[in-house]
Amino acid sequence: MKIAVIGAGAIGSLVAGYLKSKAAEVHLVGHADAVDAVKKDGLRISGVRGELTVPLDITERLSFSPEVVILATKTQDLEAALQENLTYIKDAVVVTTQNGIRADTLAARYVPEGNIVSSIVMFGATLLEPGKITHNFEGSWIIGRMYGLPDASVLSLSQGLGSIFPVILADEIKGMKCLKIFVNANNCIPAILGKSMQESFADIQTSQLGIAIWREGLAVMNNAGVRLISLPDFPLERLTKLVAMPPQEAAKIFSGIMTGLSKEPLYGSILQSIKRGKASEIDYINGEFVSLARQNNLSAPLNTKLVEMVHQVEGKKKFFSKDELLSSARALYN
Repeated sequence: MKIAVIGAGAIGSLVAGYLKSKAAEVHLVGHADAVDAVKKDGLRISGVRGELTVPLDITERLSFSPEVVILATKTQDLEAALQENLTYIKDAVVVTTQNGIRADTLAARYVPEGNIVSSIVMFGATLLEPGKITHNFEGSWIIGRMYGLPDASVLSLSQGLGSIFPVILADEIKGMKCLKIFVNANNCIPAILGKSMQESFADIQTSQLGIAIWREGLAVMNNAGVRLISLPDFPLERLTKLVAMPPQEAAKIFSGIMTGLSKEPLYGSILQSIKRGKASEIDYINGEFVSLARQNNLSAPLNTKLVEMVHQVEGKKKFFSKDELLSSARALYN
């Protein structure tokens, strides 16, 4: 099976490196800085599985037709990646890995719906610099169809991907993707502060803000009639119980969860993009709560404000202090 991974960020590089280490025929597509780094020194992975350097074929564009294409760009970069490589991927099995719920719809503008396999990544990684990745924590890889039930091609794909991560087949992956938004929704806070997840959520007040993000997002999704389905590593009950607790009590539990995610500093996908001078995926995470609220005549003032603050950081290249964050947000959830 010839596999192409498009997107040489944290997840794409990690997946490509691990697949190559298992003798898969894999090719990575990335920007020039990643191409130069990997060609020079190989792909360097550290973290929970130890140190690994993998020699890897990498280019800025595809020049052959793979059987499987794993799309590992951010959602905002997905259409450009599809357009640039469409000649070679239009007949392939295309796997989306993006956060949020829009990637499959975007991909379906370019490739047949029947070729698209939707997935949810539950493992975590950080891009330290081009060609250098930290694998922060383990997790499963959930795959399924947004437009139907898993079929023989999905099963075959699961066997290939199962060599590097535990793969779970999902009959109703859309509800799982909606719940995954909550897993990522607190990435906005490290992005606003310019700090790691561990630093950001060691503070109880900041953790209370994290719970408030969830509370508002859950209210929006419930009132909009969205059906959430438990993830293997994040049951729906965890979310509903925490948002129902007294805020101080919930914040202490939340702080413990977030600070214990990884021994290495964990920055979250939004801050990683900002650090690289790129637009983040905030509009596809917290922005999804805002969009859903707008579509259903609901309100999401806290998430609206946090999306705005992330965009301010992107534009001004200046982070907010904790006091500035809390003073801006507190009136919207207390």
